[in-house]
Amino acid sequence: MKIELSAVWTPAQHEFDLFARISGDDNPIHVDPEFSARTAFGRTVSHGMLIYTKLWGLLTASHPEVSQTAQSMMFPNPCYTGEAVDLVISGDCPGVLSVQAIRSADGAELLVGETEVA
Repeated sequence: MKIELSAVWTPAQHEFDLFARISGDDNPIHVDPEFSARTAFGRTVSHGMLIYTKLWGLLTASHPEVSQTAQSMMFPNPCYTGEAVDLVISGDCPGVLSVQAIRSADGAELLVGETEVA
């Protein structure tokens, strides 16, 4: 069946911090605002897989029976706290789904990829 799902998520620093604790990836670019301010990003950025977990949660909320068999994704632009993100999933379920996270303000792609589900 064809599906089209969408939602808006506005990331918060506490989500970056919690994901760091759960995943063990406590790179300061994600969790240390002082450190991050001195980088090219100028502030903390989301873990790429945190963005994907938001997409996966959107999918499983409406299709709890799915299981993932493959995935591929890229993170072309940073995802910052306080900036709304459009989460979009479309395609065949079961089958291959396109997954995207797009910064609402300027249309920048934050995550682009596919997930194959059974």
